[in-house]
Amino acid sequence: MSVALYEKRERIAYVTLNRPDAMNALDDAMNDALWAIWADFEADPEVDVAIVTGNGRAFCAGADLKTFIPKWERATLKEARASATRGIGGGLTRGQHRITKPVIAAINGAAIGGGFELALACDIRIASSTARFGVFEVRQGLHQGDGGLVRLLTIAGMAVALDLTLTGREVLAEEAFRLGLVNRVVPAAEVMETAESYARMIVGNSQHAVRSAKETILELIGRPLDDALRMENFNAYSADFDEVRARLERFFNRARQ
Repeated sequence: MSVALYEKRERIAYVTLNRPDAMNALDDAMNDALWAIWADFEADPEVDVAIVTGNGRAFCAGADLKTFIPKWERATLKEARASATRGIGGGLTRGQHRITKPVIAAINGAAIGGGFELALACDIRIASSTARFGVFEVRQGLHQGDGGLVRLLTIAGMAVALDLTLTGREVLAEEAFRLGLVNRVVPAAEVMETAESYARMIVGNSQHAVRSAKETILELIGRPLDDALRMENFNAYSADFDEVRARLERFFNRARQ
C-alpha cells in the first residue's frame, strides 16, 4: 500500500497522506513519496492546482517521532546542514516551497506538530469543524523547524506565534479561523467539496496570472516597502497580454449579449 496517493482529475491533482493507522505521521518513506509527487505536480502541464488531505481521522500528526527523534539526535552538523534543503511533507515546507501552482489543504482532522507546519505551507486551508491544530513539538522538548515558525509569524503575527508556540496548546477549528490560520471552516462532510470549489475557481482563472501572483506574494515577504512595490509592479505588468486580450474579448462579448 502506498503511503501517499496521487491522482489527477480535471486539472486538479489530489494528494492523500495514507498512513491512517499512524494518523498520517510523516516518516522518510512518506516524505520521499511526497517529494516525487510534488515534483511531478510542478512539471505536469495537465494540472493547475493540488488538494492535499489525509486518509482517516487525521490530516497529519506531524513527524513520526519513533523514527524522527533517533535520526536527529545522532545527526552530525553536516547532516543537519544538508537537511536545510529538504523539509517535511515532501519538501512543501522547504525545498519545493517555490512551486508556483497553488496548493489547497483539505484539513479533515488533526493537524499537529509537523502536520500544522505542512498545513501552513499550503496556500489555502479548508478545515473541518472537527479539525484541531497545535504546536505540540514544544511539549516534547522541540519547536518548529520546518517552516512552522516562519509561516505562523507571517500568517498570524507575532502575538499568535508566541501564544501557540510557547504554550503548545490545542486550537480548535473555529479559533483557528478567528486567528486567520484557516480560510474556511465547514462540516466534515463538506471539506473536500469546498476544497474542490476553490480549486475550480483557480482553474478558471489565467494560470499565468495565478502563478505570477503566488510567486510575487512569496517574494514580497520581508522586503522593504519600496522594493516590494517595484516588484509587484514589474511582475504584474509582465503579463501574457495575448491571453489578456483574448479574455477581455470574451468578457466584452458577454457584456454585449
